[in-house]
Amino acid sequence: MQNFWEKLDKPFFCLAPMSDVTDIAFRRIIAKYSKNRENRNKIVFWTEFVSADGLADPLGRKKLSHMLEFSEGERPIVAQIFGANPEKMKKACQYVASLGFDGIDINMGCPDKSVVSQGAGAGHIKNPARAREIIQAVHAGIKSAGVNIPVSVKTRVGFNKEEIDSWIPELLKEDISALTIHLRTSKELSLVGAHWEHIEKIKKLIQKSGKNVLLIGNGDVADIDDARRKYKEYGCDGVMLGRAMFGNPWVFNPTYFDSPITLEDKLQVLLEHVQIFEKELLKPKHKNFATMKKHFKAYVNGFDGAKELRVKLMETENSKQVENVINDFLKQD
Repeated sequence: MQNFWEKLDKPFFCLAPMSDVTDIAFRRIIAKYSKNRENRNKIVFWTEFVSADGLADPLGRKKLSHMLEFSEGERPIVAQIFGANPEKMKKACQYVASLGFDGIDINMGCPDKSVVSQGAGAGHIKNPARAREIIQAVHAGIKSAGVNIPVSVKTRVGFNKEEIDSWIPELLKEDISALTIHLRTSKELSLVGAHWEHIEKIKKLIQKSGKNVLLIGNGDVADIDDARRKYKEYGCDGVMLGRAMFGNPWVFNPTYFDSPITLEDKLQVLLEHVQIFEKELLKPKHKNFATMKKHFKAYVNGFDGAKELRVKLMETENSKQVENVINDFLKQD
Protein backbone atom coordinates (compact mmCIF):
# COMPACT_ATOMS: atom_id res chain seq x y z
CA MET A 1 0.00 0.00 0.00
CA GLN A 2 1.35 3.42 -0.92
CA ASN A 3 1.95 5.84 1.93
CA PHE A 4 -1.09 8.13 1.74
CA TRP A 5 0.89 11.02 3.27
CA GLU A 6 2.95 11.17 0.07
CA LYS A 7 -0.16 11.72 -2.07
CA LEU A 8 -1.61 14.68 -0.16
CA ASP A 9 -1.85 18.09 -1.79
CA LYS A 10 -0.39 20.99 0.18
CA PRO A 11 -1.56 22.62 2.24
CA PHE A 12 -3.59 19.79 3.75
CA PHE A 13 -5.87 20.03 6.77
CA CYS A 14 -6.53 17.59 9.59
CA LEU A 15 -9.40 16.85 11.92
CA ALA A 16 -7.94 16.85 15.44
CA PRO A 17 -8.43 13.70 17.54
CA MET A 18 -10.57 14.72 20.52
CA SER A 19 -11.83 12.37 23.21
CA ASP A 20 -15.62 11.92 23.14
CA VAL A 21 -15.84 14.36 20.23
CA THR A 22 -14.38 12.89 17.04
CA ASP A 23 -16.51 9.75 17.20
CA ILE A 24 -18.05 8.09 14.15
CA ALA A 25 -21.13 10.36 14.23
CA PHE A 26 -19.05 13.55 14.32
CA ARG A 27 -16.70 12.33 11.59
CA ARG A 28 -19.50 11.13 9.35
CA ILE A 29 -21.32 14.46 9.47
CA ILE A 30 -18.08 16.34 8.72
CA ALA A 31 -17.28 13.94 5.87
CA LYS A 32 -20.69 14.64 4.33
CA TYR A 33 -20.53 18.42 4.55
CA SER A 34 -16.78 19.05 4.26
CA LYS A 35 -15.33 16.52 1.83
CA ASN A 36 -15.76 16.64 -1.94
CA ARG A 37 -13.91 15.57 -5.06
CA GLU A 38 -11.84 18.76 -5.12
CA ASN A 39 -10.52 18.60 -1.56
CA ARG A 40 -10.37 14.89 -0.74
CA ASN A 41 -6.56 14.87 -1.07
CA LYS A 42 -6.34 17.80 1.32
CA ILE A 43 -8.22 16.49 4.37
CA VAL A 44 -7.11 13.83 6.86
CA PHE A 45 -9.42 12.41 9.53
CA TRP A 46 -8.34 11.10 12.95
CA THR A 47 -10.26 8.86 15.34
CA GLU A 48 -10.60 9.62 19.03
CA PHE A 49 -7.54 8.38 20.86
CA VAL A 50 -7.89 4.75 21.94
CA SER A 51 -6.11 2.94 24.76
CA ALA A 52 -3.59 0.33 23.61
CA ASP A 53 -3.86 -1.37 27.01
CA GLY A 54 -7.60 -1.75 26.43
CA LEU A 55 -7.20 -3.02 22.86
CA ALA A 56 -4.59 -5.56 23.93
CA ASP A 57 -7.17 -7.21 26.22
CA PRO A 58 -10.01 -9.24 24.60
CA LEU A 59 -12.70 -7.79 26.88
CA GLY A 60 -11.33 -4.28 26.54
CA ARG A 61 -11.19 -4.66 22.76
CA LYS A 62 -14.87 -5.57 22.67
CA LYS A 63 -15.72 -2.49 24.69
CA LEU A 64 -13.54 -0.12 22.61
CA SER A 65 -14.07 -1.51 19.11
CA HIS A 66 -16.81 1.04 18.27
CA MET A 67 -14.16 3.77 18.50
CA LEU A 68 -12.38 2.19 15.54
CA GLU A 69 -15.37 1.99 13.20
CA PHE A 70 -15.29 4.28 10.18
CA SER A 71 -16.90 4.78 6.80
CA GLU A 72 -15.20 4.95 3.39
CA GLY A 73 -16.17 8.62 3.05
CA GLU A 74 -13.79 9.48 5.89
CA ARG A 75 -10.63 8.37 4.06
CA PRO A 76 -7.80 8.99 4.49
CA ILE A 77 -8.35 8.17 8.15
CA VAL A 78 -5.76 7.62 10.87
CA ALA A 79 -6.36 5.66 14.08
CA GLN A 80 -4.80 7.32 17.11
CA ILE A 81 -3.51 5.04 19.88
CA PHE A 82 -2.01 5.84 23.27
CA GLY A 83 -0.05 3.72 25.69
CA ALA A 84 3.35 3.29 27.36
CA ASN A 85 3.81 -0.48 27.21
CA PRO A 86 5.63 -1.52 24.00
CA GLU A 87 4.29 -5.07 24.03
CA LYS A 88 0.69 -3.89 24.42
CA MET A 89 1.19 -1.23 21.76
CA LYS A 90 2.45 -3.91 19.39
CA LYS A 91 -0.52 -6.17 20.10
CA ALA A 92 -3.03 -3.30 19.82
CA CYS A 93 -1.56 -2.03 16.56
CA GLN A 94 -1.59 -5.50 15.03
CA TYR A 95 -5.36 -5.45 15.55
CA VAL A 96 -5.81 -1.82 14.43
CA ALA A 97 -3.75 -2.34 11.29
CA SER A 98 -6.01 -5.24 10.30
CA LEU A 99 -9.06 -2.95 10.24
CA GLY A 100 -8.11 -1.08 7.08
CA PHE A 101 -6.96 2.28 8.42
CA ASP A 102 -4.73 4.42 6.23
CA GLY A 103 -2.28 5.05 9.06
CA ILE A 104 -1.68 4.84 12.82
CA ASP A 105 -0.84 7.88 14.93
CA ILE A 106 0.73 7.70 18.39
CA ASN A 107 -0.53 10.17 20.96
CA MET A 108 2.49 11.65 22.73
CA GLY A 109 0.85 14.92 23.69
CA CYS A 110 -2.27 14.37 25.81
CA PRO A 111 -1.78 16.32 29.07
CA ASP A 112 -4.53 14.51 31.01
CA LYS A 113 -3.12 13.46 34.41
CA SER A 114 -4.58 9.96 34.25
CA VAL A 115 -2.86 9.40 30.87
CA VAL A 116 0.45 11.05 31.83
CA SER A 117 0.62 9.05 35.08
CA GLN A 118 0.82 5.87 32.96
CA GLY A 119 3.77 7.36 31.09
CA ALA A 120 1.55 7.74 28.02
CA GLY A 121 0.46 10.89 26.15
CA ALA A 122 2.67 13.84 27.06
CA GLY A 123 4.39 11.55 29.59
CA HIS A 124 6.53 10.29 26.70
CA ILE A 125 8.25 13.68 26.52
CA LYS A 126 9.89 12.82 29.84
CA ASN A 127 11.20 9.51 28.51
CA PRO A 128 12.41 9.80 24.90
CA ALA A 129 14.06 6.37 24.96
CA ARG A 130 10.74 4.68 25.71
CA ALA A 131 8.99 6.90 23.16
CA ARG A 132 11.32 5.47 20.53
CA GLU A 133 10.57 1.93 21.73
CA ILE A 134 6.87 2.67 21.37
CA ILE A 135 7.29 3.81 17.74
CA GLN A 136 9.26 0.64 17.00
CA ALA A 137 6.54 -1.47 18.67
CA VAL A 138 3.83 0.13 16.54
CA HIS A 139 5.77 -0.71 13.38
CA ALA A 140 6.23 -4.27 14.63
CA GLY A 141 2.49 -4.58 15.26
CA ILE A 142 1.66 -3.30 11.78
CA LYS A 143 4.17 -5.69 10.20
CA SER A 144 2.74 -8.66 12.09
CA ALA A 145 -0.69 -7.78 10.68
CA GLY A 146 0.77 -8.30 7.20
CA VAL A 147 0.07 -4.75 6.01
CA ASN A 148 2.17 -1.69 5.32
CA ILE A 149 0.72 1.57 6.61
CA PRO A 150 2.58 4.67 7.84
CA VAL A 151 3.14 5.71 11.44
CA SER A 152 2.87 9.30 12.67
CA VAL A 153 3.20 11.06 16.04
CA LYS A 154 1.24 13.88 17.65
CA THR A 155 3.04 15.67 20.47
CA ARG A 156 3.77 19.03 22.11
CA VAL A 157 6.76 21.38 22.25
CA GLY A 158 7.69 20.20 25.74
CA PHE A 159 6.38 19.10 29.12
CA ASN A 160 6.94 21.84 31.71
CA LYS A 161 8.93 24.03 29.34
CA GLU A 162 9.88 24.19 25.67
CA GLU A 163 12.12 21.19 24.93
CA ILE A 164 12.14 21.11 21.13
CA ASP A 165 15.91 20.66 20.71
CA SER A 166 16.08 17.65 23.02
CA TRP A 167 12.69 16.04 22.28
CA ILE A 168 11.97 16.33 18.55
CA PRO A 169 15.32 14.91 17.28
CA GLU A 170 14.65 11.73 19.30
CA LEU A 171 11.37 11.18 17.44
CA LEU A 172 13.07 11.90 14.12
CA LYS A 173 15.50 9.03 14.72
CA GLU A 174 12.57 6.67 14.17
CA ASP A 175 10.51 5.90 11.06
CA ILE A 176 7.63 8.39 11.14
CA SER A 177 5.88 9.87 8.11
CA ALA A 178 4.26 12.87 9.79
CA LEU A 179 4.70 14.86 12.98
CA THR A 180 1.87 16.93 14.44
CA ILE A 181 2.94 19.54 16.97
CA HIS A 182 0.49 21.10 19.38
CA LEU A 183 2.40 24.34 19.84
CA ARG A 184 2.15 24.53 23.62
CA THR A 185 3.77 22.61 26.47
CA SER A 186 1.82 20.04 28.44
CA LYS A 187 1.86 22.37 31.47
CA GLU A 188 0.36 25.23 29.44
CA LEU A 189 -2.65 23.14 28.39
CA SER A 190 -4.69 25.64 26.36
CA LEU A 191 -4.32 28.47 28.87
CA VAL A 192 -1.90 30.50 26.72
CA GLY A 193 -1.66 31.23 23.03
CA ALA A 194 -0.11 28.61 20.76
CA HIS A 195 3.56 29.32 19.94
CA TRP A 196 3.44 29.09 16.15
CA GLU A 197 6.86 30.72 15.94
CA HIS A 198 8.34 27.34 17.00
CA ILE A 199 7.43 25.82 13.62
CA GLU A 200 10.58 27.27 12.05
CA LYS A 201 12.87 25.59 14.59
CA ILE A 202 11.11 22.23 14.16
CA LYS A 203 11.32 22.52 10.36
CA LYS A 204 15.07 23.00 10.61
CA LEU A 205 15.41 19.91 12.80
CA ILE A 206 13.47 17.86 10.24
CA GLN A 207 15.71 19.18 7.46
CA LYS A 208 18.80 18.37 9.54
CA SER A 209 17.56 14.80 10.03
CA GLY A 210 17.56 14.31 6.26
CA LYS A 211 14.17 12.62 6.47
CA ASN A 212 10.99 13.35 4.57
CA VAL A 213 8.68 13.95 7.55
CA LEU A 214 5.59 16.11 7.06
CA LEU A 215 5.06 18.78 9.71
CA ILE A 216 1.55 19.59 10.90
CA GLY A 217 0.86 22.62 13.12
CA ASN A 218 -1.90 22.59 15.74
CA GLY A 219 -3.27 25.17 18.17
CA ASP A 220 -5.56 28.23 18.05
CA VAL A 221 -6.71 27.74 14.46
CA ALA A 222 -9.93 29.75 14.10
CA ASP A 223 -11.19 28.42 10.76
CA ILE A 224 -10.04 27.14 7.37
CA ASP A 225 -8.96 30.64 6.25
CA ASP A 226 -6.85 30.99 9.39
CA ALA A 227 -5.38 27.54 8.68
CA ARG A 228 -4.35 28.67 5.20
CA ARG A 229 -2.80 31.85 6.65
CA LYS A 230 -0.78 29.84 9.18
CA TYR A 231 0.43 27.47 6.46
CA LYS A 232 1.58 30.43 4.39
CA GLU A 233 3.13 32.38 7.26
CA TYR A 234 4.90 29.58 9.13
CA GLY A 235 5.63 27.07 6.35
CA CYS A 236 4.30 23.83 7.84
CA ASP A 237 2.97 21.17 5.45
CA GLY A 238 -0.45 20.86 7.03
CA VAL A 239 -2.64 22.38 9.73
CA MET A 240 -4.81 20.56 12.28
CA LEU A 241 -8.12 22.08 13.38
CA GLY A 242 -9.72 21.29 16.74
CA ARG A 243 -12.23 23.62 18.37
CA ALA A 244 -12.92 25.30 15.01
CA MET A 245 -14.92 22.17 14.10
CA PHE A 246 -17.45 22.41 16.93
CA GLY A 247 -20.91 23.10 15.53
CA ASN A 248 -19.33 23.57 12.10
CA PRO A 249 -19.43 20.36 10.00
CA TRP A 250 -18.65 22.36 6.82
CA VAL A 251 -15.42 23.59 8.44
CA PHE A 252 -13.25 22.33 5.55
CA ASN A 253 -15.77 23.38 2.88
CA PRO A 254 -17.47 26.66 3.89
CA THR A 255 -19.14 26.90 0.47
CA TYR A 256 -21.01 23.58 0.82
CA PHE A 257 -24.31 25.45 0.71
CA ASP A 258 -24.91 27.54 -2.43
CA SER A 259 -25.98 30.49 -0.28
CA PRO A 260 -24.85 31.61 3.20
CA ILE A 261 -25.57 29.04 5.92
CA THR A 262 -28.95 29.79 7.47
CA LEU A 263 -30.12 29.08 11.00
CA GLU A 264 -32.44 26.41 9.61
CA ASP A 265 -29.49 24.77 7.77
CA LYS A 266 -27.52 24.67 11.01
CA LEU A 267 -30.34 23.21 13.08
CA GLN A 268 -31.18 20.58 10.46
CA VAL A 269 -27.52 19.48 10.38
CA LEU A 270 -27.56 19.32 14.19
CA LEU A 271 -30.61 17.03 13.99
CA GLU A 272 -28.85 14.85 11.40
CA HIS A 273 -25.79 14.66 13.71
CA VAL A 274 -28.03 13.54 16.59
CA GLN A 275 -29.72 10.90 14.42
CA ILE A 276 -26.38 9.40 13.38
CA PHE A 277 -25.19 9.48 17.01
CA GLU A 278 -28.34 7.67 18.13
CA LYS A 279 -28.06 4.97 15.49
CA GLU A 280 -24.32 4.32 15.74
CA LEU A 281 -23.54 5.00 19.41
CA LEU A 282 -26.62 5.45 21.61
CA LYS A 283 -28.78 2.47 20.63
CA PRO A 284 -25.86 0.00 20.71
CA LYS A 285 -25.17 1.51 24.18
CA HIS A 286 -21.61 2.56 23.37
CA LYS A 287 -22.21 6.09 24.66
CA ASN A 288 -24.93 7.91 26.55
CA PHE A 289 -26.91 10.88 25.26
CA ALA A 290 -25.05 13.32 27.51
CA THR A 291 -22.02 12.95 25.19
CA MET A 292 -24.07 14.33 22.31
CA LYS A 293 -25.35 17.24 24.39
CA LYS A 294 -21.91 18.86 24.53
CA HIS A 295 -22.41 19.73 20.85
CA PHE A 296 -25.66 21.63 21.45
CA LYS A 297 -23.97 24.78 22.70
CA ALA A 298 -21.67 24.82 19.65
CA TYR A 299 -24.52 24.54 17.16
CA VAL A 300 -26.98 26.72 19.07
CA ASN A 301 -25.49 30.15 19.74
CA GLY A 302 -25.34 33.68 18.38
CA PHE A 303 -28.98 34.20 17.47
CA ASP A 304 -32.17 35.39 19.17
CA GLY A 305 -33.68 32.67 21.31
CA ALA A 306 -30.50 30.54 21.30
CA LYS A 307 -30.32 30.28 25.09
CA GLU A 308 -33.95 29.21 25.42
CA LEU A 309 -33.53 26.65 22.62
CA ARG A 310 -30.40 25.22 24.26
CA VAL A 311 -32.23 24.82 27.57
CA LYS A 312 -34.96 22.80 25.85
CA LEU A 313 -32.45 20.71 23.90
CA MET A 314 -30.55 19.89 27.09
CA GLU A 315 -33.73 18.28 28.43
CA THR A 316 -34.01 15.88 25.48
CA GLU A 317 -33.08 12.20 25.62
CA ASN A 318 -33.29 11.06 22.00
CA SER A 319 -33.35 12.26 18.39
CA LYS A 320 -37.17 12.37 18.18
CA GLN A 321 -37.33 14.78 21.08
CA VAL A 322 -34.58 16.91 19.49
CA GLU A 323 -36.52 16.95 16.21
CA ASN A 324 -39.69 18.11 17.98
CA VAL A 325 -37.86 20.90 19.84
CA ILE A 326 -36.16 22.14 16.66
CA ASN A 327 -39.37 22.02 14.61
CA ASP A 328 -41.28 23.94 17.29
CA PHE A 329 -38.56 26.58 17.34
CA LEU A 330 -38.47 26.96 13.55
CA LYS A 331 -42.26 27.34 13.43
CA GLN A 332 -42.06 30.19 15.94
CA ASP A 333 -39.25 31.77 13.98
